[in-house]
Amino acid sequence: MPPLRLAVIGCGAIGSAVLRHLATEPSVRVAAVVLRDPASPTGGIARTLAPGAHVLARLDDAPAPVDLVLECAGHDALAAHVLPALARGVDCIVTSIGALGDAELARRLEQAGHDGGSQLELVSGAIGAIDALAAARLGGLERVTYVGRKPASAWQGTPAAALHALEDLDRPLCIFEGSAREAARLYPRNANVAATVSLAGLGLDRTQVQLYADPHAGGNVHELQAEGAFGSLVLTLRGQPLASNPKTSALTVYSALRAVLCLLYTSDAADEG
Repeated sequence: MPPLRLAVIGCGAIGSAVLRHLATEPSVRVAAVVLRDPASPTGGIARTLAPGAHVLARLDDAPAPVDLVLECAGHDALAAHVLPALARGVDCIVTSIGALGDAELARRLEQAGHDGGSQLELVSGAIGAIDALAAARLGGLERVTYVGRKPASAWQGTPAAALHALEDLDRPLCIFEGSAREAARLYPRNANVAATVSLAGLGLDRTQVQLYADPHAGGNVHELQAEGAFGSLVLTLRGQPLASNPKTSALTVYSALRAVLCLLYTSDAADEG
């Protein structure tokens, strides 16, 4: 079987880590890396990590078609790159789940997939038990709460930094409490887990979210609580942040890689059958 031709959108903390791992995976060939500015220093990093890939500003400019698109670039990338790829019939994997807090964008993505006969896969990212939560929804789900705790430095550059002296914290501070939809709007780079939990369970408006800046966290801590006719679920996951970006859990990288490889192996099995 020829290798899977993959396009990676973005080469930041997640994208560059994905490219490093895929460099030793012979069944996947990174055919394209899409960046806002291919001539930037990030473009040079992409060329080093994926020497055989075309580094482009638009996937439409790729000289050959790709089999799969992996988005690792943030919310704006869904409208700019994932939407047209789905419409052309290319399956896509998305890490920026919080972007789906925009109901109109979610509708357009669904329509593009329908028109192109393609599929959009949402990775579980930094959280676990998503399959159990989705099953619980079918069996009667009444209440879902997600609590996210990250080091104070992970909230720099967010609305919380304008409201609080994060560098001076000596105890955990709740910087947000509300719905998953509002969390995704205010903290798009930090609330992808909240959006993932909500889409698997009660939805963006009925899922309750609390976000904490915690100077003692030592990593990214995700707590999930759910109750309903199925029983109850409690999960605590302590993930290590990426060294290059404390806003992102390292598990997100492995979740994206797993999604690519699972699709690859599923496709191989179907071909053999």
